[in-house]
Amino acid sequence: MTSVKQKEIRMKNKIFELYKPESLKDFLEFYKANPEEKFVYVAQQPPANINILSASDFGYLVICLPNTGPDSQVIYSTSPFVRKMKKNLQNIRQQDYLLAIGDPIVIGICNIAISDVTNGKFNVLKWDRREYRYYPLELDFYN
Repeated sequence: MTSVKQKEIRMKNKIFELYKPESLKDFLEFYKANPEEKFVYVAQQPPANINILSASDFGYLVICLPNTGPDSQVIYSTSPFVRKMKKNLQNIRQQDYLLAIGDPIVIGICNIAISDVTNGKFNVLKWDRREYRYYPLELDFYN
């Protein structure tokens, strides 16, 4: 197997974490070099007992916020989170997906930020507890 092919296979399992500077840099480079790829923007890193890897069937996982620490919970002010999520979601496209997991306020902020970028039309992934799989849903806020 060639090294290029090995790199491709390795990259298919890549998870980008936008709250980590090196991972953010990797994501921006990968995004620019691979405009045809799809991405699943995960609102917040899930707890260790929740496995979201099957969502990568729909695109590369891009985790917007951590699930622990000072950057993980909206308590007193939403403004820092609105700014972070607007920045993290500025490149989302209609063909990408949102995986709404984490703090409900963060999820709400994500929906509004994505709607601003995509004119209200975007995709989300819904977990089916009976089938144990994600289903893609299309949202259109203005139609």
